[in-house]
Amino acid sequence: MSGHSKWATIKHKKGKADAARGRIFTRLIKEITIAARMGGGDTEANPRLRQAVLTAKAQNMPSDNIERAIKKGTGELEGVSYEEITYEAYGPGGTAIIIDCTTDNKNRCVAEIRRIVSKSGGNMATQNAVAWNFRMAGVIEVEGEDLDEDTVMMAALEAGAEDVEGGDGLFEITTEPSELNEVADKLREAGLNVTSTKNAKLPNSTVKLTGKEAEQMLRLMENLEDSDDVQNVWANFDIDDEEMEALAG
Repeated sequence: MSGHSKWATIKHKKGKADAARGRIFTRLIKEITIAARMGGGDTEANPRLRQAVLTAKAQNMPSDNIERAIKKGTGELEGVSYEEITYEAYGPGGTAIIIDCTTDNKNRCVAEIRRIVSKSGGNMATQNAVAWNFRMAGVIEVEGEDLDEDTVMMAALEAGAEDVEGGDGLFEITTEPSELNEVADKLREAGLNVTSTKNAKLPNSTVKLTGKEAEQMLRLMENLEDSDDVQNVWANFDIDDEEMEALAG
């Protein structure tokens, strides 16, 4: 299992997503607002917006919140002006990190990201310094306490997905970016609980971390994801399952 998928599973086990539901809603509102601003408020004509709205509904976001976010994006309601920014960094052990942010204050955002990265033994990188080691992919999260890998794998392959990773009630299904919404719809039709769909940046190669570097990496991931301006963090670390669970615990 990739480092990213292992980290997603650990967060799921810890119940971090439920505890941070307010932050999840904030990120989804930002995504809905930007998607509506860039492509209009019609979910049928705007794939990015449709993807964001379906994810918000899967997270039980109230419909009123979704509608307000769309209207703020289209200008029907007054709202904050968000800017999308991507930063690149080197983490512990020379790991490569891409940090996607959505912010209303670029200066505050870059200062916060730089502080978090340097505090965990990393440093900021120039544009495209690490991006070359990542590829675009569609990633669909499916949750369910009684789900088993064979059931998810069969449904994913029939839906046209490329790969399935995960376990313990959380699976990540990988697709071509252009097929993300289509595969997600087929998984829903198959009765699976799709809780998230997004365009991801997955590493082409990974860096194995142990000991102090592994501990620093997990702390860095958690601190970045706790930042209000951060939407997604992608990294190419790999940590053995037992060590990751021990550190996360």
